[in-house]
Amino acid sequence: MDKTLADPKGLIRESYAIEGITLGECRSIFLDWALSLAAQTDPREAMRALLVHYAEANPGHPMNGVLTDGLAPGEAPRRRGGRAARVAT
Repeated sequence: MDKTLADPKGLIRESYAIEGITLGECRSIFLDWALSLAAQTDPREAMRALLVHYAEANPGHPMNGVLTDGLAPGEAPRRRGGRAARVAT
C-alpha cells in the first residue's frame, strides 16, 4: 500500500517528526489517523505499510508501539449483562 493512502493527512508522518513526543500523544494522533482513513482503506494494511516505512528509521519511537499494538487481535466480545446474567438458573 502506498504511504499516501495509508496516511492521507500526514498525521503519522508528523508524529515521527515531533521530538520528545509521548506515548499518550501518539495514541491521540493514532485515533485521529484512524478516524480520517477512507472507508475503503484497510486499517491493518495501512498500519503495516506505515511500520515498514517508518519503524526501521525511528527505533524506539512511541508510535512504533502504538502501530504494533493496533495490529494485535482484539478481545472476543463478551456478554455484558441482561436478565440471564442477573438471575441464577
